Amino acid sequence: MADAEKPVLSSYRDRMDKAIAALKDEFASLRTGRASAGLLDQVMVEAYGSTVPLNQVAAVSVPEPRSITVSVWDKGMVVSVEKAIRSSGLGFNPVNEGTNLRIPIPPLTEERRKDLAKIAGKYAEQQKIAVRNVRRDANDDLKKAEKNGAINQDDLKRMETEVQKMTDEAIKRVDEALKTKEQEIMQV
Repeated sequence: MADAEKPVLSSYRDRMDKAIAALKDEFASLRTGRASAGLLDQVMVEAYGSTVPLNQVAAVSVPEPRSITVSVWDKGMVVSVEKAIRSSGLGFNPVNEGTNLRIPIPPLTEERRKDLAKIAGKYAEQQKIAVRNVRRDANDDLKKAEKNGAINQDDLKRMETEVQKMTDEAIKRVDEALKTKEQEIMQV
């Protein structure tokens, strides 16, 4: 009977892994001292009557550590893309060069670095909550399985311990990712 429950535990591990992957995606959009194409992933552009991600109307490249180049495919969209980047809240001021936009990355001030570190901490806390929610779901499902007779009490305790180990491991990975990102942000 216990073998029938193993795949269930692995599905919870997958959900915890997805929370960590989501955290890394959020961290990619946080600005550090150097340019990254991921910085513009969250930018949405008004295009053809709807709002679309920047990467659907332009190519983003990083020719050098302190600048990003956005090559807009449709010349008529350049102004919309430029406006979207300016209003994104990232603090970028694109320079229009025909169908290309050059975005110089200014060095971060100490105050802005601290703000970004706080934002990274918030992202990490959200994902820790997500991991704990997965743990709660797993424990609820295990208790239901025990109540229904699918597993016995010994299996329940063993599996709850395993779920707690998975949770501790996932939270440790979130903390490590946060520590790495904070060091990256605070690096001058």
